[in-house]
Amino acid sequence: MQISDKLLLLRNKMGALGMDACIIPSGDPHLSEYPAEHWKIREWLSHFTGSAGTLVVTAEEAGLWTDSRYFLQAEEQLDASNIQLFKEGEKDVPDYTTWLNDVLMPGEKVAVNGATVSVSQLRRITRELRNARVQVDSTHSVAEDVWEARIPIPENTVFMHEDKWCGFTRAQKLEQVRSHMKKEGLSYYITATLDEIAWVLNLRGNDVPFNPVFHAFMIIEFDKVTLFINPHKLTAQIARKLEADNIKISLYEEVYKHLQHIPEDAVVLLDPDRTNSALYAALSPKVTKKEMVSFITRLKAQKNDTEVKNLKQTLINDGVAMVHFLKWLEDHIGQETITEVSAAKKLKSFRAQQPGFVGESFGTISGYAGHGAIVHYNANEASDIELKPEGIYLIDSGGQFHGGTTDITRTVPLGAIPDQAKTDYTLVLKGHIALACAIFPQGTRGVHLDILARKALWQHGLNYGHGTGHGIGYFLNVHEGPQSIRPQDNGFEIEPGMVSSNEPGVYRRNQYGIRIENLIISKVKEETDFGTFMEFETLTLCPIDKTMIDKNLLTPDEITWFNNYHQEVYEKIAPLLDDEHKTWLQKKTAAL
Repeated sequence: MQISDKLLLLRNKMGALGMDACIIPSGDPHLSEYPAEHWKIREWLSHFTGSAGTLVVTAEEAGLWTDSRYFLQAEEQLDASNIQLFKEGEKDVPDYTTWLNDVLMPGEKVAVNGATVSVSQLRRITRELRNARVQVDSTHSVAEDVWEARIPIPENTVFMHEDKWCGFTRAQKLEQVRSHMKKEGLSYYITATLDEIAWVLNLRGNDVPFNPVFHAFMIIEFDKVTLFINPHKLTAQIARKLEADNIKISLYEEVYKHLQHIPEDAVVLLDPDRTNSALYAALSPKVTKKEMVSFITRLKAQKNDTEVKNLKQTLINDGVAMVHFLKWLEDHIGQETITEVSAAKKLKSFRAQQPGFVGESFGTISGYAGHGAIVHYNANEASDIELKPEGIYLIDSGGQFHGGTTDITRTVPLGAIPDQAKTDYTLVLKGHIALACAIFPQGTRGVHLDILARKALWQHGLNYGHGTGHGIGYFLNVHEGPQSIRPQDNGFEIEPGMVSSNEPGVYRRNQYGIRIENLIISKVKEETDFGTFMEFETLTLCPIDKTMIDKNLLTPDEITWFNNYHQEVYEKIAPLLDDEHKTWLQKKTAAL
């Protein structure tokens, strides 16, 4: 079906309901960054496949708002005759509520499905449209209702994540949560966030590609837990274990009805940024709602000793896979046909040989030449191009292992490259090293550290549009909060045990992309008279290309860091390699 036909169906539905506009976000009822196919309504309507974006449709116009990571992708995928691209953050580009204020008349109505927007997001939309006397109705699923032959909700079986990987049992994690509940005077804790539910229950699933989660809602009380999930997703063994921990099972769809019966004297925790507004609306207005960041978000982000130990071994294994891939690429480029897609498949095959491998942690970004400049490029049959023994190849990939989640980017020269690329690469490397070496007082937030990764680039008039670092889950979502390292302040401190990415880059349109990404963990360095100071330890182990470095741009300290890092890579990876790969790695990690 053509985009124009889909938009016509939507507009007819809007008209029948008396709606003058419809907002279609990317989310599902769990506000997932990567929803299952069943909830990709925005993608179905617009054909834009990026993970971030909001479609807004009126009777006459339609627009899609997305950030700089997806500008090039959106330009390629959108039908400009039907949907206008709005580049968020660009000068003179209005946000979608400002745009709606301009195109709608006072008294007109906007529909948004309350189950797909957070409490805080709906409040913002309502507040900003109220200024133009435009009404918001969050009770309709307008866009979803016109999706013909909609893909059903996944019904995949849940599986155990064994305690030996987790560090704490399910009962111990619930005890931690209830301890926080007691301090805050709470009687109910509602969570719809899939990675939180999986983490607390030491369960994993296959409902969402790349993310080992399952669709469920959860309400925690002091005497019981209610898990809202389709029961046939649970094996008899798992059902018995949950029952033993006093976890009751209710149907997935029953959560909204259940919330209506929570006593009016209850005190309920809701994270307004991570709870959909339909859940909030189901509660009696008389119920006391305590809004704060979910305790589970923080508990999950600070990895325990068992998780850190397992993750370090997992990253050694992941490094072995990367070494096999990089050597294979070097040996075969120009000797046989290698494309972006086939290279990504080859890397997956090397990862699959490693202990504990479950799957990829996201769709591999395999971008050659100009495709490397598309930050979240998705190589497919239509876009796939051959890698030649020249130019630059960027590969951003990761794996899901029982012992952790990995995410790594390497920039690989396949032959002759311009001097400009060497300068760009070295400046990105300087930023990567600066963040890796950061020492900072406890209480520091990611926004305070972001400049370290950008300073060298800024001094040469360069920059990049994405964040420098995101949190990463433990055999969970590759993007995890609450911490982030980026120019925008989200208010969350970098705390001990948090694992983040370190990934500055430079992207030159239609030429190449450069990014160097490792995972880092924050930890306490020392206590002084001036307070507690923290540092990062780099966890990822894989050689960083040396041939693209302009050594004249590096300081002695930066060279020392680079050489020390490569020495550690060799010492930890080499024992797991055969002689041929060991010799190759020795050459790649030799001192500058």
